[in-house]
Amino acid sequence: MSRPSETGVRSKGAVPTKSPRPANVRAHWLVLLATLLALGLALVVQGYMHHLGRVGYDSVPAGAPASDVLKAVSQGGPVVDSRGGAVRAASPPERTVALTFDDGPDPVWTPRILDVLRRHQVHATFFVVGSAAADNPDLLRRIVAEGHEIGVHTLTHADLGTAGTWRSQLEVQGAQDVIVGITGEAASLLRPPYSSGNAALTNGTWSAMQGLADQGYLTVLSSMDSEDWRLPGAAAIEDNLDPTGAQGQVALMHDGGGDREQTVAALDSALMKFEDEGFRVTTVGDSMGIDSTRPASSMEEVSGTAFLWGIRLSDFVVTAISWALVAAGVVTFIRAVLVVFFAARHSRAARRIAAAGRGRRRVDVMVRPEITEPVTVIVPAYNESAGIEAAVRSIVASTHPVEIIVVDDGSTDGTADIVDALGLPGVTVIRKENGGKPSALNAGLHAASHELVVMVDGDTVFEPDTVHALIQPFSDPRVGAISGNTKVANRGGILGAWQHIEYVVGFNLDRRLFDVAECMPTVPGAIGAFRRDALLRVGGVSDDTLAEDTDLTMSLCRDGWRVVYKDDARAWTEAPASLAALWKQRYRWCYGTLQAMWKHRGAVVQGGAAGKLGRRGLGYLLVLQVLLPLFAPVVDVFAVYGLIFLDPLRIAVLWFVFLAVQFLMAAYAFRLDNERLRPLWNLPLQQFVYRQLMYLVVIQAVVTALAGVHLRWHRMERYGTLRVPHGQS
Repeated sequence: MSRPSETGVRSKGAVPTKSPRPANVRAHWLVLLATLLALGLALVVQGYMHHLGRVGYDSVPAGAPASDVLKAVSQGGPVVDSRGGAVRAASPPERTVALTFDDGPDPVWTPRILDVLRRHQVHATFFVVGSAAADNPDLLRRIVAEGHEIGVHTLTHADLGTAGTWRSQLEVQGAQDVIVGITGEAASLLRPPYSSGNAALTNGTWSAMQGLADQGYLTVLSSMDSEDWRLPGAAAIEDNLDPTGAQGQVALMHDGGGDREQTVAALDSALMKFEDEGFRVTTVGDSMGIDSTRPASSMEEVSGTAFLWGIRLSDFVVTAISWALVAAGVVTFIRAVLVVFFAARHSRAARRIAAAGRGRRRVDVMVRPEITEPVTVIVPAYNESAGIEAAVRSIVASTHPVEIIVVDDGSTDGTADIVDALGLPGVTVIRKENGGKPSALNAGLHAASHELVVMVDGDTVFEPDTVHALIQPFSDPRVGAISGNTKVANRGGILGAWQHIEYVVGFNLDRRLFDVAECMPTVPGAIGAFRRDALLRVGGVSDDTLAEDTDLTMSLCRDGWRVVYKDDARAWTEAPASLAALWKQRYRWCYGTLQAMWKHRGAVVQGGAAGKLGRRGLGYLLVLQVLLPLFAPVVDVFAVYGLIFLDPLRIAVLWFVFLAVQFLMAAYAFRLDNERLRPLWNLPLQQFVYRQLMYLVVIQAVVTALAGVHLRWHRMERYGTLRVPHGQS
């Protein structure tokens, strides 16, 4: 809604008679900030849980230092207890195998492994990854319900040997919270990811084990590694599970982290072999004679449940955003195709009509008579001393016969005196008390001598043939209003270049689409032509909204009139030269357009021209100029998320594709308008700065409208730089 294509180029001069109270909606920025922070937190949780930590088996570098590891540990049993300061390393009793599974639960392989264990009436210990457990809570409940043991394998399969203290605490406590939140029980067994036998311990892992022992964790390593993670084949895995002698063992297998088809096959054979050889297969806790789980306290349950719901909420948010992004991408792509297609169609039709008018008639073009009758040009003015002379002189220089009515709406800067002093023929000045721009336009309308009326802002200049070109579509009796092509005069500097790009793209793509689709929402205040009787039929210019030009255009459409676009009728206007001025201008435009959309919402269920406006025009504005800008901050936050947690190259490629599409559309619009392409080098910066400013404008305008706050009219600062650029007239 912040672009000329959607809202029209608004008038900037008049002020209303009322002095409505200032909009006091600052709290919504706090709401927006809180929303973005909450979204950012959800994305951080999602990214950490599912993208930062990945199951793998090559994290620990070979030759890592192990000088701090006690011999009693490096040469001892796989169950290490350093709680209370004393260090003990023990093994299960003779002819006992403590069977353990890592990296689950997995929705495919864990159920199949549980089925094998149930057939053999064997219990095992499952060291679960918290993120996987959160994704598969029913599996974790099944593990517990069938008598198996649960142990902690961190939240995201992080290497505790290289993680800092804070992350080690987060990883272990997070996994514990997930277990408690799902089962209501707390686990005391811990297996560090990337660990194997005692001899492979490093200083970092040993330090983490000691720190976690102070929190009551018993570390379980392994003494018999199936090496199923290598996928060597079921037979090789079974051979690796062959115990040496009668010594008790802690066997390591995996129910997650990859394809475990070989593990399932080898497990069935290995359990039969253990049974034949007289080995007892059980859990770690049972083999060591300890209770490895306990009922969680009330506080632990609250913490675990909250943590689990936080994960689920983040999953839901990211899933919803992902689908919304897909929908937004589809809508954006469809919009790009439509605007280019209809712009090309409009351009071809305009060229055919122009060629027919020059005598090169084609049978598929109906040539209408040239409009030569005089036109009344109404110039509403409030404190326009900086540019009124240039505006009036440019209209007087028109090649078409014109009557000029300058309506001074209670100016305090001598605007009317300046016009009077010019002494130009055909120029009438009407002085009135300040009543707002609609009242000024209506005053000019009632004083007009001619049936065709052109309305122009006091900060806008015309080219000599602008009026003549603008009114030619009136040869079609169905046409009630015509939009001209507004161009930025002060396009120097980066802000001017951004607005120049915006205007050219808006008028030469979106406005052409509106013309062909017969749903033009705005004839801009800077340059528009009307049938006087059409204006009188709809009651003149209304002051119901701050976007009187949009309100008027929609009223004409609902009255059955066609509203068209004339690209060769050019007007040059001053654009805001500061961000503050730009913000005020676009805020009013957007707010006024929302008012007009609400006022004319009934057009959606009407037929004919009104229905086209309602279902096409209002639908376009709602989706592309309200909803998508409201969603834009989420897109930017998600892009940052993708750069950090997803594939930065893929995100960069997607952004480049988006930028390339924007560039091609802009280049086509510039070509249609015979503009040089040089300003388009500003387009990438426009996407990173200007776009954010515009969607913030939409957000504030929507919040203001929903809050029922009446927005005051913001008058734009004048710079006195108006002129038709050299070579453009």
